[in-house]
Amino acid sequence: MPRTPFSPAFWRSPLRGPWFTSLLGLVLLGGITVLFVTGLLSYAAYNPDLSSVNDKTPGKGLLGFYLFAWPTDPHWLYRLTQGVHVTLGIALIPVLLAKLWSVVPKLFTLPPARSLAHALERLSLLLLVGGGLFEFVTGVLNVQLDYVFPGSFYTLHFYGAWVFFAAFVAHAVLKTPVALRNLRVLRGRSGAHEPPGDSDELTSPNPGPTTVSRRGAVGLVGGGSLLLFGTTVGRSFDGLRWSAVLAPHGGAEPGSGPGAFQINKTAAYAGIRAADTSEEAWRLVVTGRGGTVRLSRAELLRLPLNSAALPIACVEGWATSDQRWRGVRLRDLAALVGHDEPTDVFVESLQMHGSFRRAALRANQVADPRSLLALFVNGAELTPDHGHPARIIVPAAPGVLNTKWVARLTFGDL
Repeated sequence: MPRTPFSPAFWRSPLRGPWFTSLLGLVLLGGITVLFVTGLLSYAAYNPDLSSVNDKTPGKGLLGFYLFAWPTDPHWLYRLTQGVHVTLGIALIPVLLAKLWSVVPKLFTLPPARSLAHALERLSLLLLVGGGLFEFVTGVLNVQLDYVFPGSFYTLHFYGAWVFFAAFVAHAVLKTPVALRNLRVLRGRSGAHEPPGDSDELTSPNPGPTTVSRRGAVGLVGGGSLLLFGTTVGRSFDGLRWSAVLAPHGGAEPGSGPGAFQINKTAAYAGIRAADTSEEAWRLVVTGRGGTVRLSRAELLRLPLNSAALPIACVEGWATSDQRWRGVRLRDLAALVGHDEPTDVFVESLQMHGSFRRAALRANQVADPRSLLALFVNGAELTPDHGHPARIIVPAAPGVLNTKWVARLTFGDL
């Protein structure tokens, strides 16, 4: 019996072969493409080319070629795109692991490079495997709110995605025709007869006894994906949140009352003191080309108030249902300081620490009549954890741009 993985006979599973690998590869081809596109949309939603404050990857250069002004319609847009990105990513984990298992003998093929073309293919394979594991691991850690990265998640995940997808595209160009041919030849059979092609590298020359058919293995992988999907997707829907047992913001609803919906950070975690948000101490500073005004909460309440039903959707993939917000329109506050036409706004929070204690919003976001400096939610004053005394709420914006504990608004082109 061979003792090292460098011998083809070391890998004895009869499940390995072109049919199983090709099927998993085509599933990943579609799934990872959707993940990449929705990931790029998530990055665009932060409007990183609007302000250096929003831009967590300032050295991106040409990688930001596609950026555009993120729209406010439909108001559930970010909830949809990021929900798909995170839920699909988690559901694809069993497929990814099965695909890596199916091709692991190729990582130990000797000699390491038979030609320049073979060396380039092996290099792309290493980037593909390493990049895929890196993206999925960092994504899952972020979803679980485990910020153990040696740097910013946004930077690591963004650049890692481009490296991984470049290797993925190169691999797909080389292998998709082979995968389609393998599946066409077997045409639904379980793999009793392997087609020519990759059999010499994927099929064991000394297979062990069969314990499960390839269709059974596919069912096992598919069942694992469905299980992860079912225990993740519910965190975006109030009626199903109990089923999201593997994700933060899942499980039981957070109590009852007008402020009983999900948050990421409490006021205590953000260092917000009651003394700083009291009626006597807190003032909103609004600055524009027409000057600066300082408004107490009582003075804000004397301005025209408007309502909007909007969700909060976060990069971790969770979302609330539509909450009923009430406050002063951002465009009305812009007009108060001399901007009759809506313009960009720079928002600053009382929060002293954190990546998004300051954020910028585009003019189209300020112009939307549903964009509010919210003072109430669901008929009651904001709770401290939801941003009392005032917070931003903007349709279709990522949750971190809906700044809580607002202290200053500076209107003007950014």
